[in-house]
Amino acid sequence: MPTAPPAAPPPDSAATAGEPQRPALEAACRRALAASSFLRRALAAQGLLAQAASAADPAPTPAGHAWLLQAAANPWTAARLAAALEKQSPALGPAPGADGTAAAVGQALRRVRRELLCALMLRDSAGLASVEEVTEAMTAFAELVVQRLLAALAPELVARLGVPVDAAGEPQDLLVLGMGKAGSRELNVSSDLDLIFLHPEVVACRPAAGGAGHGPPAAADGQEFFDRLGRRLIAALNEHTAEGFIFRVDVRLRPHGDAGPLVVSLPMLEEYLVREGREWERFAWAKARVIGTPLLSTPAAFARQCAALEAIVQPFVYRKYFDFSAIGAIRDLHQRIRGESRRRTLGRPDRQIDVKIGRGGIREIEFLAQTFCIMRGGRDHRLRARGTVATLQTVARLGLMPTEAAERLIAHYRFLRRLEHALQYRDDAQTHAIPPGAAERAALAQLLDLPSGAVLLACYEEASEDVTALFDGMFPPEPGAATPAVTDDAAALAAHGFADPAAGAARLQQLMAAPRVAAMSDAGRAALEQLAAQAIPMIGRLAARLGPEGGVSADEILLRWIRLVEVIGRRSTYLALLAEYPRAHERVLELLASGGWASEYLLRHPILLDELIDLRVQRFADDRLADDPDAPPGSAEPYWAPWVAQVEEQLRAADGDTERQMNILRDAHHAQVFHLLLADLAGHVHLERLGDHLSALADGALALSLRAAWRSMDAVHANPQLPAPRLAIIAYGKLGGRELSYVSDLDLSFVYEESADPEQADRDAAAATHLVRRLLSWLTTATSSGTLFEIDLRLRPNGNAGLLVTPIEAFDRYESNVDGRGAWVWEHQALTRARGCAGDAPLCARVDRIRERVLAQPRDPVHLAAEVLAMRLRMLEGHPNRSDRFDIKHDRGGMIDVEFIVQYLVLAQAPHHPALLANRGNIGLLAIAADLGLIDAAAASAVAAAYRRFRQLQHVLRLNGVEQPRVEAARVRDEVAAVLALWRAVFGTDRPQRHLPPGAR
Repeated sequence: MPTAPPAAPPPDSAATAGEPQRPALEAACRRALAASSFLRRALAAQGLLAQAASAADPAPTPAGHAWLLQAAANPWTAARLAAALEKQSPALGPAPGADGTAAAVGQALRRVRRELLCALMLRDSAGLASVEEVTEAMTAFAELVVQRLLAALAPELVARLGVPVDAAGEPQDLLVLGMGKAGSRELNVSSDLDLIFLHPEVVACRPAAGGAGHGPPAAADGQEFFDRLGRRLIAALNEHTAEGFIFRVDVRLRPHGDAGPLVVSLPMLEEYLVREGREWERFAWAKARVIGTPLLSTPAAFARQCAALEAIVQPFVYRKYFDFSAIGAIRDLHQRIRGESRRRTLGRPDRQIDVKIGRGGIREIEFLAQTFCIMRGGRDHRLRARGTVATLQTVARLGLMPTEAAERLIAHYRFLRRLEHALQYRDDAQTHAIPPGAAERAALAQLLDLPSGAVLLACYEEASEDVTALFDGMFPPEPGAATPAVTDDAAALAAHGFADPAAGAARLQQLMAAPRVAAMSDAGRAALEQLAAQAIPMIGRLAARLGPEGGVSADEILLRWIRLVEVIGRRSTYLALLAEYPRAHERVLELLASGGWASEYLLRHPILLDELIDLRVQRFADDRLADDPDAPPGSAEPYWAPWVAQVEEQLRAADGDTERQMNILRDAHHAQVFHLLLADLAGHVHLERLGDHLSALADGALALSLRAAWRSMDAVHANPQLPAPRLAIIAYGKLGGRELSYVSDLDLSFVYEESADPEQADRDAAAATHLVRRLLSWLTTATSSGTLFEIDLRLRPNGNAGLLVTPIEAFDRYESNVDGRGAWVWEHQALTRARGCAGDAPLCARVDRIRERVLAQPRDPVHLAAEVLAMRLRMLEGHPNRSDRFDIKHDRGGMIDVEFIVQYLVLAQAPHHPALLANRGNIGLLAIAADLGLIDAAAASAVAAAYRRFRQLQHVLRLNGVEQPRVEAARVRDEVAAVLALWRAVFGTDRPQRHLPPGAR
């Protein structure tokens, strides 16, 4: 394996001046002088190259040697660049608007550039500067150049034409955008500077003599002013003198390219992007960044101009939904670049190894990173980073790419960029081709401190081969021609096992003839036809694999598929997803075949289609905790801590935009529910573990909602340091017992800590109530991404007649029932499954202590049993079952009987057996009661198995869209008998006796 060049230090640990780095710089100086004609010319131009030096052994004068070492001793920051410019021409001063002619400024900037390139060459060759240090220095220089030249050029134009103003008379500035590497802060050492010039809508120029905003309009208009300013800036940058040049400028990325005006108004830009903006331009504009500063307008007005630009560009670049059309766009753009590369190298062996646009080169790594930005940046703003390394690091951190693959790409990117810089150091030329000559390759190897040109080429080939493999994995060759359409061929459907092929073919014909499909682009319709052609055999194979036991026919799967296409057809990006990922298409069909609830969930949230290609979906199934049926309730919580942290980061990034925050939270929660659903359908997670995960996920969503709701309060906007109320959310029912299902409501109540001071207590109550109302809005409001939860507040103290938020002391008094006017027995039954699930941690702990103390109060078992039986009877009467099928939840011998048995045992025996105070779920508490000898162990095991069976049946029925979980009584005869036997053993009676299932009497 070839030896890679020495690794440069990371960007945040660049070496400082001192003797330890001097030997490395001395050696780099010798290598660079031998390899770089630019360095020799730079020294000669200043009289710093020794006269006696030979071409084979060039050497600087002592002064030149000292100049080089001093220039390369420390990193070149923006502050150092500004200081170097002032040193070259002290009259210019340190401020961007300091007096100075464009010629004088340009001369000084050329000298600074020469010194900068010499210093970077040595630091890079010595291994003292990272790639990021080099590119950041070049970008900072570009920003300094643009700002100082504009400051020198604008006054003369203002004197001649006046100050450009808008309709309100406010001065306006030219917005200079750095595109490409200038925008991403990744300029190489001999980059072209890609610029776009924009201006706000201006009416005229006002004479400068009267001051901005005074006097009648001048003859010139604003467009003429900005056009002249842009042209003069380009000329100043491009001009070649004895001192060299500053930057080569490319302005072809502007709207309409060379055929368009040099300077474009913001309204014209918006119209262009909406009507004519092409896919490749989205990638270009994703890196666009204003690199100028205010000259004529105020900083506040300049910021408003930049914000107006952002509001135009962002919707063009980023889509609200995951944008899989970006993959096709990147593939097309890559093919165009490859074609251009082949054209350039045809018959030119000196250009056949291009480190930028060749296979496995820099551009492919940039495309890989940028695809994630374009595809997902509309939903996740963390993926809007402009830099390649930063994007790859974020992609790995978010789990969208294996960390090891991202690290390899970053290492290859840094090596290829160093190689690119070495090519350009030699003669200050914008080149990316490794030369064919042995001597030239040896010179490159010297600059990279590699032993030979052969080793350099081996390092390059190793990197490019790996990049090619990773790129092709992300962008496989474009699918071939579409399968011939079979949508109107009933015989084809019959051949694939459809029971009613004529009806299926007719339904597909209706889909293709629908107005929405007719309005699609040719590409969109072709994709849909191809998907339909793929779907028919896929559905046939799937239905055959499932067989009659699967409970769903090929015809039913096709109808569900058509319904999905009718929904997602509004957004062609979903068709692009399924076209790009046939395996995702198969998984969609498997999901549609799994049951009505899963299908409806996907139809309500088609954005979840993206999750079918997400690596994190597969990884969930590999998590040991997810598949451990014996893990205690609550053990899933650590699994979701990273997710909570990631969503919190996204929510904070969107502070100030409540609707977007709500959608972020809803989309994130729906995606994780979908992950669990896929793991569930694949058999990777047991039902009890599923309930624990869904409960932990809900806890996390409640905590995130509570914090975000507080930050959205007007009082917090006015005073960000305002402390939040000490509020705790109490969960009851399925969430409290950590047995949440996909369709469960959340039974909640809220308590808060109030001050002993009466006036402060009133303020505490008002703040807590306001916060809870805001929280409920966050949880239940329907946005474009749906809702989070349905909330039931009837279990709070005094039910619907009680306060929305209760002081913790009042909650304690009510649950303790010290005055006989507090909680009823049925409320203590509910308390057995209560817990503090989110909010202030110490207050949640206090809630749990109150719960344990209340449950541990001695009770008369006879009176308690009577109350429990009476409540059970009322529940039976409230849920009559007049069918001949058994209601798994409500009928005698079903789930509620098991829950009442457990609740009675806790309330009656917890004062004597504290182990029963643990909130371990019904199955866990049955085992504890058996271990304590309170019930027969065999009976406890049988009832636990029955309860597990009931939950499983209910779960399957709910997944199939059945609202009332009822089955044939014979299917659960043994389970019902086991539950009723334990009921008799615990309560000493069969009461209540109504609605006993057939065969159970």
